[in-house]
Amino acid sequence: MEQTLKISKIREGTVIDHIPAGKAIKVLAILKIDEKGSQTVSVGIRVPSGRIGSKDVVKIEGRYLERFEVDKISLIAPEASISIVKNYEVVEKFRVDLPERVTGIIKCSNRNCITNSKEPVPSEFYVSSKKPLVLRCYYCERNMQEKDILNNL
Repeated sequence: MEQTLKISKIREGTVIDHIPAGKAIKVLAILKIDEKGSQTVSVGIRVPSGRIGSKDVVKIEGRYLERFEVDKISLIAPEASISIVKNYEVVEKFRVDLPERVTGIIKCSNRNCITNSKEPVPSEFYVSSKKPLVLRCYYCERNMQEKDILNNL
């Protein structure tokens, strides 16, 4: 007998779907969702998916994401989709889109980069490659691979 896993619908809020399996916890950290929060959050980890084998899903009741949060999510889940829910209905759905330039979201891994000094200079990266993800610092030209990016979010 096949069993199905169901995560209940939300009335108002955001659903982040097609997160790579095992990365939902990183999404929660990006969104600063922890045990002190007041909103209801449902998380499915390694949920079967016909499209990508297995995936993670995050549903957040009563919260809509800011653009910079969607940009951060695109760095770790470039295939994710975001659904905006109102009155239990999906009113908008879109895929995250990795921008060509990432500003002020992650720190450069080069300790000597001007963005890591006491100067008020925000970090800025260009996307050198999407698969595999490689970002290049605008200031010091250091390349950052996915592992470095995840550590510096």
